[in-house]
Amino acid sequence: MSADDARVTGAWELPEELVLLRDTVRRFMTAHVHPIESTLAHDAIGLPREQLLELQSKARELGLWALQTPEEFGGAGLSVLGQVVVAEEAAKCRMGAFFPALGAFGGNPPNVMFKASDEQFAKYAQPIIDGTMTKAYTAITEASGGSDPARAIQLRAVRDGDAYVLNGSKMWISHAPGADWGIVYARTGEGRNGISCFIVEKDTPGVSFSRIDVMASFAPYELHFADVRIPVDQLVGEEGQGFALASDFLVYGRITYAAGPIGIAQAALDLACQWAKDREVFGGKLADKQGIQWMLVDSEVDLRAARLLVYQAAWNADLGRNVRVDASIAKLNGTEAAYRVLDRCMQIHGALGLSTELPLERWFRDLRVKRLGEGATEVQREVVARQLLRPKR
Repeated sequence: MSADDARVTGAWELPEELVLLRDTVRRFMTAHVHPIESTLAHDAIGLPREQLLELQSKARELGLWALQTPEEFGGAGLSVLGQVVVAEEAAKCRMGAFFPALGAFGGNPPNVMFKASDEQFAKYAQPIIDGTMTKAYTAITEASGGSDPARAIQLRAVRDGDAYVLNGSKMWISHAPGADWGIVYARTGEGRNGISCFIVEKDTPGVSFSRIDVMASFAPYELHFADVRIPVDQLVGEEGQGFALASDFLVYGRITYAAGPIGIAQAALDLACQWAKDREVFGGKLADKQGIQWMLVDSEVDLRAARLLVYQAAWNADLGRNVRVDASIAKLNGTEAAYRVLDRCMQIHGALGLSTELPLERWFRDLRVKRLGEGATEVQREVVARQLLRPKR
C-alpha cells in the first residue's frame, strides 16, 4: 500500500475488494465528477436532470449504483463498511456534504421500504432502483424536536374508512419538493408504539412545502399536511410499527453519515498541505512554520482517529452486533473532528480560505449543519453516557 493508502486506513488494511471499490470511486470522481463541478456555481445545488442522468449512467456502467440496496432487491448489497468507504470518497467534491458525487450514486429507496409489502415495493421502491424515479424523501423531524422522534412526533394520522387523514407538519426535510414520493412518520397512538409509517405520493392534495433558509448551501423544507387522505394500502407495516421499522436504519445511518464529513475534511487537509508547501511568507515557505506544521499534524491525528472509529462501528454492524453506542461515538467524533480540521485548513489559507475561489467556506457551512443532523452532538453524548452509567451486572 502507498503512504496515502496507509493514511486512509490507519493501522489496518481494508479488505481487498473494498480497496478496489475505493479506487474505482476515486477514479470516477477524478474522471467525471471534478470536471463537471468546475463548471458549476460555488453554491450550486444538484445538477440539471439531463446532466445528472448522464452521470448516473456512467456510474451504473461501473457498478456504482444501488449500493445500499440488498442483492435480493436488485442492488449491490454493499456492507456497511463498504458504504462508509464509498461515502468518504464520494464526499470529496464541492457539493459533497449533501450531494455526494453530485448525486451520481443513486438507486437506493428509503431503507424502511425493504420491509414494505411486495406491492408497495414494486410500485415505489423498484422504480428508484431501476432509475425511472429519482428519489424519495423521509420525514421524521418536527418543530417540537428532532432528537427524540418517538416522543416529539405530533403529526396525527386518524383512520377514516379506507384512508388515514394526516394533519400537522414536518421540519428540516431535505429534497422534498423534487422527490417522487416520501416516507412520512405520523402518530396513530401513544408512545413509541403509537407511530406509523406512510407512503405519501407527490402532489397528494393537502400537502405543501415551504423553504427554510439556512446558513448551508442547501435548503431544507417544512412540510404541511392539511386533511391529507392517505389510502390504507400506503401504510408500511402494521399500525404502530413505524418506530420499530425505522430504529435499526437510524442507527446504521449515523455511521455512514459520519464518513462524509471525514472525506470532506480529508480533501480540505490535502488542499492545506499543498498550500503550505506553495505559499511564500517572510522569506520562506508557510510549511516551514512550526505553528502551521502542528495544525496540519493535529488535523491528521483527528482524521485518523475519526476514520478508525467509523470503520470500527461499520465493522461491528456487519458482524450483526449492537452498534447503538458505536454509531453515536462515530457520528459524534466524526463530525466534530471534521469541523475542527476544516477550521484549521481555513486558518492556514488565510483570507483565501474565506473566499468562494475555494470550496472551504462552503464546506465549513455544510459541516456546521452536519454536527446537528442525524442527532446533534449532545444527543450522541447522552446515548454514550447512558451506556457508561448503566448498573453493572
